[in-house]
Amino acid sequence: MAPRANWKGFLKVAELVCPVALYSATSTSDRIALHTVNRATGHKAQRLFLDSETRAPVEKEDQVKGYEVAKGDYIVLEPEEIHAAIPQSDKTISISDFVRCEEIDDLFLDKPYYLVASKEGEDVFSLISEGLRSSNTAAIGHAVLFRRLRTLLIRPYENGLIGTTLRFDYEVRSAKEAFDETPVIKVTDEMMQLAQHIISTKMGKFDPSKFEDRYEAALADLVKAKIEGRKIPAPEGRSAKIVNLMDALRQSAGLPAAKTKTQQRRKQPKPSTGRRKAS
Repeated sequence: MAPRANWKGFLKVAELVCPVALYSATSTSDRIALHTVNRATGHKAQRLFLDSETRAPVEKEDQVKGYEVAKGDYIVLEPEEIHAAIPQSDKTISISDFVRCEEIDDLFLDKPYYLVASKEGEDVFSLISEGLRSSNTAAIGHAVLFRRLRTLLIRPYENGLIGTTLRFDYEVRSAKEAFDETPVIKVTDEMMQLAQHIISTKMGKFDPSKFEDRYEAALADLVKAKIEGRKIPAPEGRSAKIVNLMDALRQSAGLPAAKTKTQQRRKQPKPSTGRRKAS
């Protein structure tokens, strides 16, 4: 069954226009879905909205959005007022700029979509795709997607294009907040050589098919065991062993741990006093 397009419209670069469709490049539909269930009856529980003060149920027709201006004080926004704030869509992804691929900060990448051309626009689409690929550039586009004006980063991907929605600048926190108090540790030459050795021996290729979702696998085993009525083993306790950084590097590189000063003294021969034992 062919996937359903999330959005259909046009891709516009200067005077070049072609009809396109967006298809979500990621999905969580294969994950195990858990529901909230009433333990006493085994029935599925339903969500119920209650008034925070009176604790009375709030019917659907009385549920509106609100913005808290002070503690417990809300400005009510009516549905038609919110709808009026939604930007009008012209169903067009308009390209405003081009940027070098190496300049892209991955921190701003949000959700990816496959960008596919319809039959009548394949020639223009191929020209845009090959132009980006040959120049190693990406296009910055803007469009109203899913009721919001969004910025898209458009790059060549296999035989087509991939459009990734971008986070706004205010959504990305400053790295300084996280790293400001990170201490600067002096790395010795021996440490660096061991680290480079470990990296080189474990060097591979990026292969997402080898990534294992251990939680999902454990959850699937748990559900299967419950269905089959099997006893579920208790989880094993784990304790983290703190080791010396240098010893950890040497062990990771397959080398024996460095000898301590005490061990070194034990190996040293005792100095001779020049006396002989009496016969």
